[in-house]
Amino acid sequence: MNSEKSLLPPEIWLSLLTPPVLGGICAIATVTQGLRDLGEVSEEVFRGDRLPLLPFPTPSSYSESPTDESP
Repeated sequence: MNSEKSLLPPEIWLSLLTPPVLGGICAIATVTQGLRDLGEVSEEVFRGDRLPLLPFPTPSSYSESPTDESP
């Protein structure tokens, strides 16, 4: 059919495709940094010194409560 070469030389194609590639690289770097910051914030939320202390029962409280209610 039509065996013509492309209408634009390779230099033009290269110059047209460079900004989207560089923009993609910058976007990936920004998203990566944002996810890293989000991970650090979530670590701070779940760090032990910011959580309330839970009253765990001691072994002596187990022996005080009856386990078998049969007469």
